Amino acid sequence: MPKILKANRIYVYLSLDSGSIARFYNANDPAPLANRQLSHEFQDYLDTSVVLARRHSVIQYKIFCGEATGMRFLIDPIKRSLRRHYRIRRETLQASFNKFKKKNFTLLCISFVVVMIFQGLLPIVFNQEHRIHSVLSNALDVFSWVILWKPIERLIFYWNPFLKEILLYRKLELADIIIVDNEQELINHHIEHSDAA
Repeated sequence: MPKILKANRIYVYLSLDSGSIARFYNANDPAPLANRQLSHEFQDYLDTSVVLARRHSVIQYKIFCGEATGMRFLIDPIKRSLRRHYRIRRETLQASFNKFKKKNFTLLCISFVVVMIFQGLLPIVFNQEHRIHSVLSNALDVFSWVILWKPIERLIFYWNPFLKEILLYRKLELADIIIVDNEQELINHHIEHSDAA
């Protein structure tokens, strides 16, 4: 089985030129640049750039904006768009996670109440000497495990993907933005990091 490498530092590279607005933003959104929706292709690029991110990975945006392009005015709108986009995604996912917890804790409490009712009241109805008492007791034990299993399983095993994605969105929202002004600086950065790998 091939070993999957995880990255400690992830750079998301962006290059500003005359086609940047068309590439980065939804063409049908008439809002000001900083409030526009990001294009689907750009979102896909961002998502695939951080696929190897783990809990302690540092994520940074590297924006190449050469002097000749004259596109420095886009840096601030892109920065605000990225932060807004990932803030909204994080808040939406956080709301889903809160709903998930509330639903499963409610289900767990209801299951406990049902189990307590069956375990407490039904044995009182039937006398200890009757054979039906042991059958009913065994059936109630199995029923108790079945009714409690799903909420317990969800609360133990299903919460981690939520937290992992919320953390990733937070990192993308607050990631540092490094501006690279000339190609030599970009080449030096690539050489430095390819040697380190």
